Amino acid sequence: MQSAYEYVDVVRPPRLRAGDHVRLVAPTGAPDGAEIERVGQVLKNLGLEVSAGRHALDALDTGDRVQDIDRALRDLSIKAIIAVGAGTDAHRIADDLDFTTAAHLPTLLVGFRECTILHLAFWERAGLAGIYGVPDSSFPAVAFGTEPVVVRSDPDSHTAELTTRGRATGVLLGGDQEQIATAAGWVLPSLHGAILLLEAYGLRLEQIDRQLTMLQRTGRLQGVRGVAVGRYVECGPGDVLRVLRDRLAPLGVPILGGVPIGQGAIPVGTPAMLDADSGTLTIEPAVS
Repeated sequence: MQSAYEYVDVVRPPRLRAGDHVRLVAPTGAPDGAEIERVGQVLKNLGLEVSAGRHALDALDTGDRVQDIDRALRDLSIKAIIAVGAGTDAHRIADDLDFTTAAHLPTLLVGFRECTILHLAFWERAGLAGIYGVPDSSFPAVAFGTEPVVVRSDPDSHTAELTTRGRATGVLLGGDQEQIATAAGWVLPSLHGAILLLEAYGLRLEQIDRQLTMLQRTGRLQGVRGVAVGRYVECGPGDVLRVLRDRLAPLGVPILGGVPIGQGAIPVGTPAMLDADSGTLTIEPAVS
């Protein structure tokens, strides 16, 4: 597949193999012990060796969270960094991580929603691909395999109505809308020639409108080649689809709605093909 980012070398970490060591960290805030145990067991069942960052259970200080991630990046035995926790503070550390090491000794970053800003920062500063999502049934194919991932639009999803026509290729960038808007102006990479990935949780209608309007009016959406829209969960009240259609249609690019992101693991930061006609998003692997 030809990438719109032909001039950019995507940095792909090595694929995971049974016996590899992975590290649980809490970049968004401290999780509870039960979550660490649950995620750790899923990973162990895949044959991985699992350890937790020093501050995974008390990640209240931004310096501690940075240290946990940087230690994992610099440890040659760690093959993947798995984010746990459901806080809202990932943006506080997005500028402070060891991007030089990430570019030269790439480690796989796995994170979801609030970790969007970290995926964007690692792409912008190091060209590093990652996995958007959590370790679940789809995770092994994405983290252990090197085949393209095909994601099919769910016709029963509420955002499936946004689907238009046409095809587009470009590097897949994005994730949580609020985190994309937060990243604008400092760690949001250029979206020129990219396919924009969008989803949201718990946003009011006016927030969705303001954030997308800001991204559009400041030129951050200029050159986007396509938009893949996932779920907008617990958003509103009001007609969320009307606002999304009103803000995205003027881009004049293919839109694929109903993309089941957030319900599995997918690569981000790699070339992708959006085919609105067939309802598919085909993404090149994040690992090599």
